[in-house]
Amino acid sequence: MIVVRDVSKVYKSGDVQTIALSKVSFEIKRGEFVAIMGPSGSGKSTLMNILGALDTPTSGEYFLDGEKIANLSDDALADIRNRKIGFIFQSFNLLPRTTALKNVMLPMAYAGISRVERERKAKEYLKMVGLEDRMEHTSSQLSGGQQQRVAIARGLAVQPSILLADEPTGNIASVQADEIMEIFQNLNKEGHTIVMITHEPDITACAKRIIHIRDGKIFEDAKNLHVRRIK
Repeated sequence: MIVVRDVSKVYKSGDVQTIALSKVSFEIKRGEFVAIMGPSGSGKSTLMNILGALDTPTSGEYFLDGEKIANLSDDALADIRNRKIGFIFQSFNLLPRTTALKNVMLPMAYAGISRVERERKAKEYLKMVGLEDRMEHTSSQLSGGQQQRVAIARGLAVQPSILLADEPTGNIASVQADEIMEIFQNLNKEGHTIVMITHEPDITACAKRIIHIRDGKIFEDAKNLHVRRIK
C-alpha cells in the first residue's frame, strides 16, 4: 500500500540547509497498524506530511496504492487526500460551533456524496466510535476525548485506504487516550490500515509494528512482539 524509497527532505533558508529526512525507506502493507516514533525534531512530522500528500520529498520516491505521489499536480494531490487518506490530528481540527454529525458529513460533501448518504454514513461512524448520543452536540460541547472520536469518525467518512494519525492522544487525558487506542485497535482488527505518529511509549506499544526515527533516519523498524492490548 505504501512504498517509501530513499526519501529525503531538505529545507533551505538562504544559504542554510536543514536536512529533515535522509534516505528513508520502508513499506507498509494493507491492514498494518504502524507507529512511527521519535523525539521532537526527529523528522517524524515531516514524514507524516509526505505520507499524507501534504508535502513532497526533495528526493526519493513515495507510492500510495501504486501511484507515484511526486508526479501529481496540486489538484491531483488534493483528490488523493480526499479519496485515500483519513487524517486524525492532535488538535482535532473540528468546526467548533458545528455538530458532531455535520463535522463528520463535511468531507463526504467534498467527495460528492449525496446528503442522504452523507447523513447515513456519518451516523454509522459516530455510532462506531460510541457517540450515537452526542451527534447533535457541537464540538465545543464535547470533551477532548469525545472530540477525538468525532475526528476519527470524520477520518473514516470517505472510506480511505489509510488512516494517518498525528499525535492522536496528545491533547487528551490518559484514560481517554486508552479509549482512543482501543478504537484504533478495533478498526485495525476490521482491516483498516493505520499509521500513527507519536512520541509516547505507552501509545506506541499499542501498535503492531514500530518504526523508530531519529535525526531524519530510521534506526529501527520491527514488529512489536508485546502489543499492549486495551481491554
